[in-house]
Amino acid sequence: MTETLPHHLAEGPASAPPLLLGPSLGTSYALWDAVAPELSAAHRVVRWDLPGHGGSAPGLIGPGATVGDLAALVLALADALGHDRFAYAGVSLGGAVGLHLAVHHPERLTSLAVLCSSAHFGDGTAWRERARRVRDEGMAWLAESADARWFTPGFSVPRLVRDHREADPGAYAACCDALAAFDLRDRLGDIAVPTLLVAGREDPATPPAHLREIADAVPGATLLELPGASHLAPAQCPRAVLSALRTQLDWPAAGGMAVRREVLGDAHVDRAQARQTPFTARFQDFVSRYAWGEIWTDPTLSRRERSMITLTALVAHGRDDELAMHVRAARRNGLTAQEIGAVLLQTAVYCGVPAANSAFATAQRVLAEEHGEHGEEARSKGRG
Repeated sequence: MTETLPHHLAEGPASAPPLLLGPSLGTSYALWDAVAPELSAAHRVVRWDLPGHGGSAPGLIGPGATVGDLAALVLALADALGHDRFAYAGVSLGGAVGLHLAVHHPERLTSLAVLCSSAHFGDGTAWRERARRVRDEGMAWLAESADARWFTPGFSVPRLVRDHREADPGAYAACCDALAAFDLRDRLGDIAVPTLLVAGREDPATPPAHLREIADAVPGATLLELPGASHLAPAQCPRAVLSALRTQLDWPAAGGMAVRREVLGDAHVDRAQARQTPFTARFQDFVSRYAWGEIWTDPTLSRRERSMITLTALVAHGRDDELAMHVRAARRNGLTAQEIGAVLLQTAVYCGVPAANSAFATAQRVLAEEHGEHGEEARSKGRG
């Protein structure tokens, strides 16, 4: 049977937000070996191979191929896996695929990271000559210079060099054709998805100036330059790349503090911030990023539903101080006093009558305080 999809590896929870990782020319999805497993803790990570590279069939593309053809393969893979929208990160040619998707299929992307890549890879002459020679002579001669083109002196990843040597010459040459024809410089301003650009300071193939050109043209883009990194940054500087991608992928978490204030109120958050010390600072940051920036922003459950779950958990564990805070939060999230009472009555069955009794006392005090505040406000308006 003819293969129609790129070879790929999926990691992480099937229900997690999808993230597709694209490779550089001459490599396989092993390029992401030091990064993908960490990202898969919070994402459904799908690494794919270029045609004729790794496990992908050479016949997926042919002579005269374009980056658009490769992007179509990525979309077909995403469709087959049931990912209507996904985050995307790619290196070099894989990054060019991401730029094409962002320009021509923006409705499919939630975010974009382009690493060690370009919006234009020269006038095409060198790529067409490389394609011709690879078709005539195979891959061995080109693989000999892989380390110099990909890494700083003294560094190597033998697995990737082997993948380079074993790539199908015809498919590799077709990818060169795609690079020769690629030019999206006049469309960069159309990119509207959150975009991260990562450049290797020592990259001879796509120097930082190439990424700066993209960053300057894409509205709101972020540019990161990695000292000591060459062309295959995920393999050479995985920790830095991982940190950058986590920040990019978790960009809604930047609103964690805003959500925290919306749910708990400014007064409570201000008090917590005022009490913060160097000893507790990392914990406060953790709470804002993880609890409020990731869990409370997950659209799977409404804030009303999250409040009801939270109230139940706090009753079960006897956390009366936290319970008072979350009774107030539940009111902000739209629960009526009667609904809060129904939640607490439910806890009497499953958490125990003594726990529910204490919870009712706490909730009654909070609701009485709220009633008193509203009454005072009404009296004040009447006096005005």
